[in-house]
Amino acid sequence: MPFAQLVIGSPGAGKSTYCNGMHQFMSAIGRKCSVVNLDPANDQTSYPAAIDVRDLVTVEEVMEAEELGPNGGMIYAMEELEHNLDWLEEGLKELGDDYVLFDCPGQVELFTHHNSLRHIFLRLEKLGYRLVVVQLTDSFVISQPSLYISALLLALRGMLQMDLPHINVLTKIDNLRNYPDLPFNLDFYTEVQTLDYLIPHLEAEQGSRFGGRPQVEEKDEDGDENLDDLDDAEPLKPKSKFSALNHAICEMIDSFGLLAFHTLAVEDKQSMMALLRAIDRAGGYAFGASEGVNDTVWQVAMREGVAMMEPRDVQERWLDRRDEFDEMERAQWKKEGEEERQKTGPQIVRQEEDESSPKKAFEDMSLEEMEALGKDGFKGKDSGINVVRKG
Repeated sequence: MPFAQLVIGSPGAGKSTYCNGMHQFMSAIGRKCSVVNLDPANDQTSYPAAIDVRDLVTVEEVMEAEELGPNGGMIYAMEELEHNLDWLEEGLKELGDDYVLFDCPGQVELFTHHNSLRHIFLRLEKLGYRLVVVQLTDSFVISQPSLYISALLLALRGMLQMDLPHINVLTKIDNLRNYPDLPFNLDFYTEVQTLDYLIPHLEAEQGSRFGGRPQVEEKDEDGDENLDDLDDAEPLKPKSKFSALNHAICEMIDSFGLLAFHTLAVEDKQSMMALLRAIDRAGGYAFGASEGVNDTVWQVAMREGVAMMEPRDVQERWLDRRDEFDEMERAQWKKEGEEERQKTGPQIVRQEEDESSPKKAFEDMSLEEMEALGKDGFKGKDSGINVVRKG
């Protein structure tokens, strides 16, 4: 039974970076993993794509042939993929039982209102894949109340539209140090509870943005505001004309009770481990019989003392005591590096001193030699597939 992640999210949320990081992380823990690019506009992937939808259709071709703009071209391209799913199925057969990461397009209409992407996911489910939707959101959104509410609506709509096991993730959590004046701790934003506390901050933001003006209680003898004392008077809360709408939206989100966020810093091993464990629980991987589920990966992880990261732990790591933790991490890396050099140093020195060795440095190899080395490393097996081209 193959397992897969469907990585969705708005542009700039870090989908391709996540797929690249998760692919490397899974390879490091011994889990067979392949990445499938389903974004027809993604012409520069940072990961090795086992299947690339651009071999079937590209947005540039659609825009030129059908005289469409970027958004229309993306929708048309996904509809073409939906009508050519046999092509995708043939490619997936070559991957066997590999854990698959599907890098999806960033156009939000595709996973909030349009049905092509949903139909593609349901077809994958019929093929036997155990799917988990991983919706990424840039953690920058919590720096402004209006952006945060918009992100909540987008995440909620995606959950309702996709109708699959769903994990919401705040990415780039290591960048939150740039926004030190958050009105609440991180757990307020990740647990998405009691949004009433956010409404005053939301209305203050809207009041200042849409012409709200500080009010003063002192007035002149004529009954007019004393403009000379305007700077000295303590301002009242700006009034927002969207006050009723704000209350209605927050009440609706609270009434669903579906939203919560995990956090992620892609380059942090503990953060990746915590998120992967949450995804595995959502998709059932932790209870399956796939290779390396319990005997190799999780037992090792538990022996190393890896535990789930609570929001307060994430805040302490990336906000409150980041410099201290960074220094501790660098010291640990230095210690591990010294221990590794003590173990492998003599062998490395002998190889470097042996100038007559026929082996070449990797950077000096030709493309053909690299390919031959890669095939030897995989015992003659190619990790990709022969992609069927449109035509």
